[in-house]
Amino acid sequence: MLAIIAFLLVGFALRQTYAVTMPLAAAAVVIAAVWPVKPWLERYFPPTLSNLGTVLVLFAVLAAFAGAISFSVARVAQAFTENSDKLQQLYQSLSDWVRSWGGSIGSAGNFSRVIGMAEKALGSAYNIIVYIGIIGILVVFGLPEVGRIRHKIDRQTDGKRSRELVDAAELIAVKVRQYLWVTTITSAITGAATLVLSLVLGLDLALVWALLNFLLNYIPIVGNFVGIVPPTLYAVIQFGGWAMPAVVFGGFSLVQIVISNFVAPTLQGKSLSLTPMAVILALSVWSWIWGVAGALIAVPLTSAAVVLCNHFPSVQWIAALLEDKDDQSPDARHDTQQTGSRLPD
Repeated sequence: MLAIIAFLLVGFALRQTYAVTMPLAAAAVVIAAVWPVKPWLERYFPPTLSNLGTVLVLFAVLAAFAGAISFSVARVAQAFTENSDKLQQLYQSLSDWVRSWGGSIGSAGNFSRVIGMAEKALGSAYNIIVYIGIIGILVVFGLPEVGRIRHKIDRQTDGKRSRELVDAAELIAVKVRQYLWVTTITSAITGAATLVLSLVLGLDLALVWALLNFLLNYIPIVGNFVGIVPPTLYAVIQFGGWAMPAVVFGGFSLVQIVISNFVAPTLQGKSLSLTPMAVILALSVWSWIWGVAGALIAVPLTSAAVVLCNHFPSVQWIAALLEDKDDQSPDARHDTQQTGSRLPD
């Protein structure tokens, strides 16, 4: 009961401190992702220039993501706003069809509520752009502190404990980098496949749907489903009837199924060691705490929590439930093949 109460209190505390804790957590994930750039630049430049180069690379990536989000959201909003009358007719037809089977989704008057919900979702997307800037500033000041924090840990703890903490941090960073790298590759494949499919089917706004699916692929499971809905609705507006929209829905679904069930597992392997149920649970919890931003970093944060749980006997059972390593002993879970070292027993 104490564990449950503590979990709920921490969850509510994180939820209420969203403006502070979310950017800090996201900045930690970003620092772990871009850290290899700094040692590589230090081979050719002094530390000050290597820090500057790392920051410039980071800002280039963040600017690209912010631009992609802004462009895709604006174009989708414009497309559906220009066809609001057709959307209302579609909603009315769907309502009549559901009513004929004895159900109800509301009258045409409820269409404005649906539009309001969509506008709120778009507003959340623009808020993400604002927080990207805040996260970028935190990363700029946080990058130079990584080495200093490591030295402080060495001074404040004994050698064995210090090495254990450093190894745990390195393992978390490796898992975060591998997850983001594989997700970026699968997102690019999803976007390219979506672009080709849209052009083959003659669906307008092909580049927009490709960008949308590229971005949404960073949200596991949920993003795969959400990326199918807007192009299918637009297909109803563009082509009319149900034949071509059904083809669009089937084609986009096939792309998502193939990439999610075959391409991504092949690239990811067992690096994250999270069961599918653990991923769904992580999405549910972090989405409740931090909304869309929580969903974006849910998997890296949960993977980090699993690594930390493995270091404390009282909570190792939590790691055992979340990890996808049934064939390994508890000691094997401490294996850090990615970093070339082994955590001390």
